[in-house]
Amino acid sequence: MNKNELTYLLNKPNAINETQTMALEAILLQFPYFQSARALHLKGLYNQDSFRYNYELKKTAAHTTDRSILFDFITSDDFTTLQKSNIDAQEEIIKEVNVIDSEIVSENSMTSEILEPITTESPESIASEAETPTFEEKLEIGKPLHFNQQEKHSFQEWLQLTKFSPIERKNESNEPEIDDEKQKKLALIDKFIESNPKIPAVKETVKTPAIIEKKQEENSHLMTETLAKVYLEQKKYQRAIQAYEILILKYPEKSSFFANRIKDIKDLQQNNN
Repeated sequence: MNKNELTYLLNKPNAINETQTMALEAILLQFPYFQSARALHLKGLYNQDSFRYNYELKKTAAHTTDRSILFDFITSDDFTTLQKSNIDAQEEIIKEVNVIDSEIVSENSMTSEILEPITTESPESIASEAETPTFEEKLEIGKPLHFNQQEKHSFQEWLQLTKFSPIERKNESNEPEIDDEKQKKLALIDKFIESNPKIPAVKETVKTPAIIEKKQEENSHLMTETLAKVYLEQKKYQRAIQAYEILILKYPEKSSFFANRIKDIKDLQQNNN
């Protein structure tokens, strides 16, 4: 990929194709902090409906100085609209397909074919030939996540970093010995603590129903189908189920669809156990 082609794609990201996406990936191997190239590469994966898009979105965010700019880019019309050049290319391929001349069938041959015994397949054999979609396919796990301008919370949830456990360091150096004077002082402190009453622990305030209801309203406001899919991608199945339960209340017209999603998630959990 030369400079002119890269400049053109920066001005028209919708024009990126699969070959150019691969070329950008080669560039990023040499220049991992080339933010513009990463954004274009992300757009190319989105156009291809690639399973790598969700992972690369996190990777791009890690290499982006201002994530709000990245969010504005992936929710813009230029990003979410699939490139027209791909559609035109597919139409050209269809036009170039050679059509084989149809064979003229005589009336006698048609009659003989009709009289031939028709072999029927049993329903069991037909069912065995049809591929049953997996739970991952039903739930569209691995498909690119689609964020809109109102889903900053969902975007942040997807980009949240994994919590690392603290590093346990062995104390290589020996602790200094405490002299007799310090030991006496420490003993006096221990005795004082034992002889004085402890400060009672503050009781945890019980949440009133009004506070609980307000919290539920906030969760309902933030809940979207994209956020439910984020939990699925993160394998937070219980949170995904809770998300779809909220969506059932929020969008009752789609309750059957969300109920099926909950069933598929529970089946997926059982299969993974």
